[in-house]
Formats: sequence, C-alpha cells, structure tokens
Amino acid sequence: MNKKLKYFIYFLLIVFILLAVVFCFFFIGKTEVADKIDWGVDFSQMQAESLGLDWKQAYLAIINDLGAKNIKLHTQWDWIEGQKEKFYFEDTDWQLSQAENGGVKIIYVVGVKSGRWPECHIPDWAGSLPEQQEKKAALNYIKEVVERYKDNKAIKYWQVENEPLFNFGKCPSWYYDNKEFLKQEVDLVRSLDSSRQIIISDSGEGSMWLSAAEIGDIVGTTMYRKAWAHISNGFGFYFHYFFSPVFYTRKALLVRELFGKKVINVELQAEPWASVPFNGMPLSEQYKTMDPEIFKSNVEYAKQTGFDTIYFWGVEWWYWLKTTQNQPEIWNEAKTVFSEN
Repeated sequence: MNKKLKYFIYFLLIVFILLAVVFCFFFIGKTEVADKIDWGVDFSQMQAESLGLDWKQAYLAIINDLGAKNIKLHTQWDWIEGQKEKFYFEDTDWQLSQAENGGVKIIYVVGVKSGRWPECHIPDWAGSLPEQQEKKAALNYIKEVVERYKDNKAIKYWQVENEPLFNFGKCPSWYYDNKEFLKQEVDLVRSLDSSRQIIISDSGEGSMWLSAAEIGDIVGTTMYRKAWAHISNGFGFYFHYFFSPVFYTRKALLVRELFGKKVINVELQAEPWASVPFNGMPLSEQYKTMDPEIFKSNVEYAKQTGFDTIYFWGVEWWYWLKTTQNQPEIWNEAKTVFSEN
C-alpha cells in the first residue's frame, strides 16, 4: 500500500470517527423531565381575528378557562403604527391590563418580524422608504413600544424580533443575515430598559442557536414535528422531523457551556402546518399535522427535552375548534397540562 493511499484511509477513518461522535452527541441518549415546567401559549390578535373569533373573548378564555399564566404576545408594527408616528396602543393596553389582573406573565415580541405570516409586518408607509430610513423607522417604533411599557408589571421578558436569523417569511432584502441591525435593536431595548432580559428566538430544527446566544440574554427555540414542505406552485408534501428530544437538549447544553445562557422553548407546534391557511381546508386535512393524539404526543416529546419552559403555538386554533367546530378535545387536554403549573 502506497503512502498516499494509506494517509487517505487514515483521513477517512478520522472523518468517520468524528461524524460518529457528532451523531451520537446530537441524536443518541435521553434526558430527564424537568421537575417543574412553566407552560405558556403564544397569542396573536391578528391570528384570532383571521379565524373569525372575538379576540377579546378568546384572550380572556385563555387566562380564565384554559388557565395559562404565561403568554408570549405577538403584536404587529403595521397595526400599532399604521400611519407614520401615529401609534394605536388601545388593544395592546387592554391585553396587558388583563394579563396583570390575571397574574399572567408576558413575553412581549417587538420588531419588524414578529410572528405569523407574512412574518415581517411592515407598514406600507415604511416599506416604501429607502433601506436606512426604513431601519430608522423600525427603531423608532421599538423605542415607542418599550418606553410605553417598560414599567408594566406583567411583562417578564422582551423578545426582539421573531426568528430574525432564520430565513423564513416575506421580509425586506436587507433583513436576513443582518446581525448588526439586530444588535442595534437589542442595544436600543437595553438602553431603554435594563431591568429585563432579552430573548432572541431561532429555529429549533434549522439552526445551532449560536448567533442567537451571542446576541440575546436567553435563547428561545421553536419545536416542530409535522409540517408541509413547499416545492413550487402549490406542490409539496407532508413530512415528519426525525430529531429525537435529545437533539434539542444537547444544543441547549452547548449554548449553556459556550455562552452561559439558558434555552427555553417559545414555540411548540400545537396547530396544523399545511399548504394553505388551515381555516380554509377541511378539518380532516388539518388533522394530518395536528389532532388530539398528535397534541398529546408533542407534549410528551417536549417534556423529554428536559426544558423547564415551554410555550404552545396554536391556542387560537384550539379555541376555534372548541367554539366553532364543537371539537374541544385539544382545549380540554391543554387545560390538564396547565393545571401542572
């Protein structure tokens, strides 16, 4: 055997060993369920309204009937500041007031990309501005929000943007791969309110969370199990993520060891993910990616990551099922989960 071939075989052997070690670290093993899990929900007024719900009734039911004591609140820039420097805070004021009255703790999401399609919610007047002016307008919006609510007792954390480092959604060309602007936003929030930690969220399946950990005080991760993969022109297919719970556990361990920061789950799949908005399709189709049994399975899966903070994504859909479809099973199952809090 000549030397070149010998060295090449050694190289392949080393690569194989390294790949095996990486695979075992991220995919093999298990963790213990946290002694106490703080369960919460994500709530979007826009999403509730898109389902034809009375959003105030839905919000009150989440607090008073479901028993959720932790809510991640998604608000949209184009709703708050539909006209330049004319801010509409009435609905958000009400949501925070009800949270405070009900002893609910809020994660307040603020920024350009704040959750729910099309993800980036930019007012028409701002979207037509040159890039630097658009960024300046976004920072001014954040400043107005933080200054208004920094003394609100219900808010536990600020979350700056929603998955800002993950390329998903209809956003300006400058938005993605723009860590410097994200740092500007975070620095602004810190300068206005140093009393609260800042969450930076990232994709649970498509990221290692390292950049989010570098910028934020806490990393928030998503957790999805069944989804629709879009190919083109409406064509695609349903698929199931193959990751085991330890995949999230070990990534959280890396974040803790490298940055000394905590990872929480801020978005556990608990609604359908389909090719079109699910409220426009039969319930049987919706149930392909989320139904009562899948919901229970996702709860158990999330517990096995060992995370002690988990927020459900889809509470508006549960309420829609319960009140318009006479399908209260997921709502009722969630009530048993929240009774653990």
